[in-house]
Amino acid sequence: MNLVAKVSKFVGSTFSLWVILFAAMGFLWPTLFTPLKGYISLFLGIVMFGMGLTLSSADFREVFRRPMEVLIGVIGHFIIMPLLAFVLALVLDLPPDIAVGVILVCCCPSGTSSNVMTMLSKGDVALGVSIASVSTVIAPLVTPALISLLAGRWMPIDGGALIKDILMVVIVPIILGLIVKTIFKKQAEASAQALPLVSTIAIVLIVAIVVGGSKTKIVESGLLIFAVVILHNLLGFALGYLFAKLFRMNYSKRKAILFETGMQNSGLGAALAAAHFNPVAAVPSAIFSVWHNISGSLLATWFANRDAKAESKRQAGHHA
Repeated sequence: MNLVAKVSKFVGSTFSLWVILFAAMGFLWPTLFTPLKGYISLFLGIVMFGMGLTLSSADFREVFRRPMEVLIGVIGHFIIMPLLAFVLALVLDLPPDIAVGVILVCCCPSGTSSNVMTMLSKGDVALGVSIASVSTVIAPLVTPALISLLAGRWMPIDGGALIKDILMVVIVPIILGLIVKTIFKKQAEASAQALPLVSTIAIVLIVAIVVGGSKTKIVESGLLIFAVVILHNLLGFALGYLFAKLFRMNYSKRKAILFETGMQNSGLGAALAAAHFNPVAAVPSAIFSVWHNISGSLLATWFANRDAKAESKRQAGHHA
């Protein structure tokens, strides 16, 4: 188990590189991954089951300890990114499939990697985890409602089918994970060491399947989708930070809100797009999965280095 834990830790810490590698593999050798299209929901369910295994009452304790801050983070996440997507789709006059795909991924709950970025940036991890947990739990209602409201302009949306899918691929696996953790506590804790490895494999396979299945459309519209996703993500980070600042949150909390706002559960976006729309609508989710891990890692490193420099300056001034 020690070797598995070491491999898992390594894979988890180099997650962004694996996402990029498998996206490239999906693009170069699509036939390797396209036969797996029917398993996207299963792979996402595995990730969510792993999340259930690691969830604890502490993740929701912050909700009761500081409800306003968690509420601000959840509202920021579900308002800033979906509205940004809607505005960009209108202003840039995006084709319907791409517009729906961009809106779809941005109506999803926070991604699990947002908590990792908050930790790397030395932000308020407890706040970030609580926001991600709450946004995931309420996603079966909020995500379909937002998609219907915002994407309905471009094509008809079956809200009931979306609710059913989110319950099946997100909530049910999380509940199963919680049940397994409760019944087999020691075994669940031991297996948790392998979770980064299992989750990374599942997520990179989703990315590779979507990229492989949409290769021709990526060649046609890839630059446009990349530009929209990058612009959207960077604006989301900036507005998330300013949103937290507006409510006079401290620097550490602002970093948590920033990552919880700008990073989405792109695996869920890809699964919903593949199940309910055509393959092009899943491309923004795949590109988002690649890009937000790169931008998040770079931003978290910049924050950490900036804080380290500020701390060394403080210490130098203290000793002077």
